[in-house]
Amino acid sequence: MNRNSLQLLRPMLLVFILLNVFLITARQLIVKKGADQEVLVVGNLLLFVVSVVTFLITYRSLQSSNPNSFVRAMYGGFIIKFFAVAIAAFIYIMITNKNVNKPALIACMLLYVVYTFIEVKTLLGLLKQKKNA
Repeated sequence: MNRNSLQLLRPMLLVFILLNVFLITARQLIVKKGADQEVLVVGNLLLFVVSVVTFLITYRSLQSSNPNSFVRAMYGGFIIKFFAVAIAAFIYIMITNKNVNKPALIACMLLYVVYTFIEVKTLLGLLKQKKNA
């Protein structure tokens, strides 16, 4: 991972840190709304890690001379994210014995949208800069 890719990950890292600070410090507010703080923190961590992995895969595809590699990487990143989230949700449902905290899962779905938006916006900005795109 070079310095340029670390700079590109800065918005995603900033969102991750700010969300974790909020989730840890606002425990009373989160519980008052009916969400489970632990589920939100773990969901945020999972989505951040998976988003960074898929970002790096897609970022490397931009270095390729084959224009189709970017599209394959975007679809591959979507599949990786989808299955990681689906497996995590399945494990969570099995562990809690059908006693699922729905507000926390809905909040995690919103986090998925936030991380995906940041990733796609950054990558499309890079794609616009590329001369042969």
